[in-house]
Amino acid sequence: MAKDALIATLSQLVSEGRNPDTMDIDLLPALDIVRKMNQQDALVPLAIEKVLPEIAKAVDKIAEAFQSGGRLIYMGAGTSGRLGVLDASECPPTFGVSDKMVIGLIAGGPEAILKAKEGAEDSLELGKADLQAINFTEQDVVVGIAASGRTPYVIGALNYANAVGATTVALSCNPDSPIADIADIAISPVVGPEALTGSTRLKSGTAQKLVLNMLTTASMIRIGKSYQNLMVDVKATNEKLVARAARIVIQATDCSEEQAKQVLAQTDYDVKLAILMLLTGLEKQQAQNQLKEHKGFLRSAAEAS
Repeated sequence: MAKDALIATLSQLVSEGRNPDTMDIDLLPALDIVRKMNQQDALVPLAIEKVLPEIAKAVDKIAEAFQSGGRLIYMGAGTSGRLGVLDASECPPTFGVSDKMVIGLIAGGPEAILKAKEGAEDSLELGKADLQAINFTEQDVVVGIAASGRTPYVIGALNYANAVGATTVALSCNPDSPIADIADIAISPVVGPEALTGSTRLKSGTAQKLVLNMLTTASMIRIGKSYQNLMVDVKATNEKLVARAARIVIQATDCSEEQAKQVLAQTDYDVKLAILMLLTGLEKQQAQNQLKEHKGFLRSAAEAS
């Protein structure tokens, strides 16, 4: 896109507008600066509330994909890409899933996570190529993340995903964005101009992070990764998580700390299995069979005993 045309495009974006409430921000002491930023941040949940139905539609599609062996793929550049990588990287320890189940792809590759490679976002072909490199199929769901809603890297990925026949989701902070027009589901929380003009790592980034939290957490809950509001598939990979595993078992069963540790040792720290054994009195193999029969849903497995 020619420079003049790009300037004209940016001038039309809500996320690039000047915020009338922060025009004097450069004159203020620190407390007043952060107070104004906090006032702006308070608008973010209100914007997300308006797009909850679209978020729920995406959750249903992602859960369906997981249940049929598909994956969730995040695509983005800059801050948007880093947020996708962050959310994806936290799924294995939180929900006990493979690191191939939720994947974050960022324009410019892994190096772009630590050091900006802004030019990488301008390639339509790179988005397509990155999906091809992970053998993207129609069983997968791709979420294109772009505050502006016009990032070529994301557009290229969404177009390719549509051609493959996969479910596509657009996450943007501008209404009627190009990626919203391309995707099957458009999630567009409009948070308004940033406190610092065009710095979309602020409100837009916060909105994106909150939406990504919902997409993965709600999808994982829908496929049985929780019991009540407990993370029963958490992997005890360090001392803190070992302690958390014991605490979860205690909270779920009202057993003693000693009982929790004993059963966890028997199950090789499989929290879900330990809870089911304590709730039902089943032996380890019986409990494993019960969970398998109920597709990993602990509540229904426990109620069936």
